[in-house]
Amino acid sequence: MNFYSTTRFTDRVENYIKYRPSYPADVIEYLKSEGILRSDSVIADIGSGTGISAELFLKNRNVVYGIEPNDAMREAAEKLLSAYGNFRSINATAEDTTLPKYSIDLILCAQAFHWFDIQKVKIEFNRILKPSGRVCLIWNERILDGNPFLIEYEKLLLKYGTDYKNVRHENIDENILNEFFESGYIKKTFPNKQVFNLTGVTGRLLSSSYTPQYDSPLYEPMLAELNELFEKNQVNGFIEFLYDTNVYV
Repeated sequence: MNFYSTTRFTDRVENYIKYRPSYPADVIEYLKSEGILRSDSVIADIGSGTGISAELFLKNRNVVYGIEPNDAMREAAEKLLSAYGNFRSINATAEDTTLPKYSIDLILCAQAFHWFDIQKVKIEFNRILKPSGRVCLIWNERILDGNPFLIEYEKLLLKYGTDYKNVRHENIDENILNEFFESGYIKKTFPNKQVFNLTGVTGRLLSSSYTPQYDSPLYEPMLAELNELFEKNQVNGFIEFLYDTNVYV
């Protein structure tokens, strides 16, 4: 599958909605404390997916434009966020948002920036941002050695993931961030976690675009190995997924 394909997650939407982590509410408080976010800030959530990140800002009463090219994910967000009158859903890409020039106070890219053509989005972001506007990049980064299960889970992904090494957001390194932000950036980290039973662990695995699906010969062996890992590491029927939620502004 093409790295930049807008259909990568089409067959993962149900699991994505159920099993992907949200972001700590402390992110909002941090952005407000730094003067980056106000209640009247207009937000462009670029690569808004199923609406997980947009909802944080909608609860802060911000107008949020969700820019999402994947039909299934965009429709899921529209359903999830239907109660919010301040959400605007747009079928567009990060590289061509269709938003008016100088219309946005804060661009948000949550778990999405590593999918973009960075040189093209840099031009587009400069076009749509107000002169005083800011960009906020957020990733929930799984702590690879956070517990014995997560150590083995990473090995499973490396074994079965179709292009896992190529699409990991960790590939966005300090050099890329410095080039993108130009005048420098601040990194702030918040703790985050999910607690899963076996159904949840399975759904979390299958929500990733690089994992084999049911029609792959690797599907059953992968799930069998996951079951073994879960049984080996579970405590009272649950395991913890531990994350650092990293915010770059």
